[in-house]
Amino acid sequence: MRTILVVGGGITGLSAMYTLQKWKKEHGADVRLILAEAEPHLGGKIRTVKEGSFLMETGADSIVTRKIKEMPIIKDLGLESEIVYNDAGQSYLFTDGELKSIPKDSVFGIPASIESLAKSTLVSNEGKVEALKDFYTKNEKFTKKDSVGEFLEHFLGKELVEKQIAPVLSGVYSGDLQDLTIESTLPYLLEYKEKYGSIIKGFHENKDQYQSDGTNRFLSFKNGLHSLIEGYKEKLEDVEIKTNAKVSDIVKTDHQYSVTFENGESIESDQIILSVPHTVSQRFFQDPALIEEFSHLKNSSMISIYIGFEVSDEILPLNGTGFITPKSEDVFCDACTWTSRKWKHTSPSGNLLVRLFYKSSNPYFGALKDLSEQELLQVVQVDLKKSLGINMEPSVSVVTNWTDLMPNYLITHPATVRNLEGIMEESYPGILLAGASYYGVGIPDCIENGENVAKKIIQQF
Repeated sequence: MRTILVVGGGITGLSAMYTLQKWKKEHGADVRLILAEAEPHLGGKIRTVKEGSFLMETGADSIVTRKIKEMPIIKDLGLESEIVYNDAGQSYLFTDGELKSIPKDSVFGIPASIESLAKSTLVSNEGKVEALKDFYTKNEKFTKKDSVGEFLEHFLGKELVEKQIAPVLSGVYSGDLQDLTIESTLPYLLEYKEKYGSIIKGFHENKDQYQSDGTNRFLSFKNGLHSLIEGYKEKLEDVEIKTNAKVSDIVKTDHQYSVTFENGESIESDQIILSVPHTVSQRFFQDPALIEEFSHLKNSSMISIYIGFEVSDEILPLNGTGFITPKSEDVFCDACTWTSRKWKHTSPSGNLLVRLFYKSSNPYFGALKDLSEQELLQVVQVDLKKSLGINMEPSVSVVTNWTDLMPNYLITHPATVRNLEGIMEESYPGILLAGASYYGVGIPDCIENGENVAKKIIQQF
């Protein structure tokens, strides 16, 4: 009997193991399947916390509907009846001491029409005129490997990018746009430019794909995203699941790998999927070439803080779902989601629940990261007073600190991943890397990556 070990019980690892178990059942494969998770619970960054009348997510708060609807997994896990969708509302930037709306006819802050550009209150008339060069400037040098920031500035101008696009896109992709590739963020930008001659026109022609009234763009579940984790767990009846099982060493033997855990247990495995952050995987290898490639992968950090109040969320000043803050403003947070407005299931009573984000790209982050939870809550309350005029004591708070766990896909990222794959295949056959460190950070991306890496393992039989 051969043994397959998946290290890491996050969404990618669970998806990989679910695919392996399905294959085992369908083909009667004589394999032992083991899933090892270092923490006491499965789920990785996906974890739902219930406190008082509120429901809060410590990691991602939703899934892009368009992506997950193309996959059968929700039906396979029996979760169709548990789905809830976001409510629509205006999004804002907090700039110049006030909330200013992000134009509705825009995608990630990128105008999808000349009218959207003209009506923007975030950009000067000079900046709007500069953005019109998108309609007559041809692409003669950019490829998908180039910087998305440089690409957008070249065709839409510096002001529009800095004041309207960068705050939104940087919030989604956790990094400076100059360091992120077109391929790893919005690969269709290049296609639109080449097909329509204009980025703005490309979004206009395809806006039905991105825009509706704003509802149903994202989904979650009545009891939170952890329902997805529980769904996988219930289906893995032919898998040995080990929690509190942190791998300390992986040693290559003649035709297998000897895996040792911190609790002293050890197993022999024929194939291994390392579905853990690259900072964890790199500790298992001494190969200088691997160490060099791992060093090129970069992470950032983020502090997420929920804060709830025993008052109706009708006290929010505007009909919206939250705001983003450009770096130059006098509040500390990078963004604030009005959670109880956006997701009714998180506060059935209708009381106010908001979530604030503080990222390592924030100039204040160096001081914030060493604060105690109580000190961080004081910062949050100051931010809420300045931005929303809310000045009262909260009834609930949850602080999550993701230190060096937010992948940044730099311009060199695709080449680094290809190099890692080549070295692993040659020096450590049977061990495959998986997860958000390499192949995509969204939940559907991770599910798809788990399925793909499991199929690679299956092909080795």
